[in-house]
Amino acid sequence: MNTPFRSLAPLGIVTLLAAMPASASAKATRSTVLDAVSVLERFLMRSDEGPVSYRALRRLEAHNPHFGANAWMDVWTEADKAGGFRYQIAAEGGSGYIRRRVFLAALDGEEKMWREGEPRRAQLTNANYSFKDEGRVDGGLASLAISPKRKDVLLVNGWLFVKQEDGDLVRIEGQLSKTPSFWTRRVEIVRRYGRVADAHVPLEIESVAQILIAGRSTFRMTYEYESVNGHHVGDPKPRASEKEPAADK
Repeated sequence: MNTPFRSLAPLGIVTLLAAMPASASAKATRSTVLDAVSVLERFLMRSDEGPVSYRALRRLEAHNPHFGANAWMDVWTEADKAGGFRYQIAAEGGSGYIRRRVFLAALDGEEKMWREGEPRRAQLTNANYSFKDEGRVDGGLASLAISPKRKDVLLVNGWLFVKQEDGDLVRIEGQLSKTPSFWTRRVEIVRRYGRVADAHVPLEIESVAQILIAGRSTFRMTYEYESVNGHHVGDPKPRASEKEPAADK
């Protein structure tokens, strides 16, 4: 019976979020004026500093304990203004169904989003979100509450965690404002960011989805960068592929 495993597919929607620019799109430069404004203002003043081009090895993993379904995939991903987003599978193993219906569906969706310019729907801007500085600090980072202005599977209801000194985004935590399908009751995500070659880039995304019939399903994707904006920054290596299972789950 395929129905319960189709419910794993909504996990793939969170990988699309990883393609989104991490910083606000308001145009501003760093200056001493940051000393005189709030953390929220520091965040909103930041310019879009995502990479112009990159090549990275992404490691994708998914798990559903109820059905004992597991899968993983290592994928070379590249993006630039001229060619858009491309990917090539380097290694894979586990459930072929999850790999096809979750991983490949998500990568194809990301490719489509780059082609059609949809990432603007999820940018952390005043057009998409309401922001509130609650004055809280967690692990040395200031937290900002975010509330989507509309229900969208690409928008998160939760918190941003930013550096107090300059508003640099470090982490997003929350729940998707709209569930991807009838089968999905709730999707909680954590996205982490950092700087590589002075570009603000995604480092990791995790999600936990509560799925009808299938129960709790988890997804994790990490990035290992080979180059960013033309600078060589690492030498990631894919794992060895496993043989396709005789009886797929």
